Amino acid sequence: MKNLLLPLLTASVLLLPPAEANPPRLRVAPGKLADKLRLAWRFKTGGPVTSSPVVDGVGRVFFGSEDGSVYCVRRADGKRLWAFKTGDAVEATPRVVGSAVVVGSADGTLYCLDAATGRPRWRYKTEDKILGGANAAPAPGGRGTWLVVGSYDNRLHCVDAATGKAVWTYETDNYVNGTPAVAGGRVIFGGCDGLLHVVSLKDGKRVRVLEVGQYVAGGATLDKGRAYLGHYGNAVVCADVDAGRIVWTYRDRGFPYFSTPAVTADRVVIGGRDRQVHCIDRASGKGIWTFRTRGKVDGSPVLCDGKVVIGSEDGRLYLLGLADGKERWSYTIGRPVMSSPCVTGGRVLVGADDGYVYAFASP
Repeated sequence: MKNLLLPLLTASVLLLPPAEANPPRLRVAPGKLADKLRLAWRFKTGGPVTSSPVVDGVGRVFFGSEDGSVYCVRRADGKRLWAFKTGDAVEATPRVVGSAVVVGSADGTLYCLDAATGRPRWRYKTEDKILGGANAAPAPGGRGTWLVVGSYDNRLHCVDAATGKAVWTYETDNYVNGTPAVAGGRVIFGGCDGLLHVVSLKDGKRVRVLEVGQYVAGGATLDKGRAYLGHYGNAVVCADVDAGRIVWTYRDRGFPYFSTPAVTADRVVIGGRDRQVHCIDRASGKGIWTFRTRGKVDGSPVLCDGKVVIGSEDGRLYLLGLADGKERWSYTIGRPVMSSPCVTGGRVLVGADDGYVYAFASP
């Protein structure tokens, strides 16, 4: 399924970054976003870009490419600042942690790089590829920052962000693909074993599992004790993590979901392999609207200023109205857009299979 320790430098304790430095927890970005956008710049890599860009607090953009490199460019104009070569494709979304950026590679390694220079601080090796992003959380008791990341070695790994040393590992029965959610001292993630896992951040011990029944290729979005996720069994589910039960299941057509949903107070928005973007009532699980594209929608949406930002395999980037699902604007890239967009400061950043990362701004 696609999308399905050795410290090198002395590293100080890493602090968690400001919220805007990484994908927002509910995939809802703050600020304003114009109804129509213009191409500001594009940056060429040597392979398809399915990794999703992230931006730090000083305007640096980080992303991976299937050419095996991690790139850092300037948000203002797309000028390359540095590149770091790994041993295989980089599909994972980077995570900014203080003055470092952390990203996994299909070579099975989690890399911690200096955000300013790209020089490696440490490498953490797993036993198989890492295609999902890492998440970061304060360590219990205030002892620095811990990272959690899944691997195709069937494990969730918890790693100390300052040293790159293992804290604990948690074993599942299949690949761990999406970015884990962290809240309330627990790590919540779906696996290709058909389970939603709830694990103690403190020690990696199982708190509970919920039977989903099908592969979970994307991440779960967690809010107020409920997890929202799509799965390979052609459904989107809402799970009560505390009660250990499925609250509702949404089905439309017989196609799987690889996207991670965006969640507001009353809506859940997700892309599907049925070539549609789905908007679902958060309380009831009933469909509100769908928007049809001409290709599967594996990327995850971002909501901003009453708009849905999403790409499609049909080669287009779309802005849709959150209220009604109507198209406000689109841009034809011409090759599949499987990367999830980043929305920051009124700009949209997204990668495409043509090897470019695109930046769009207000006219």
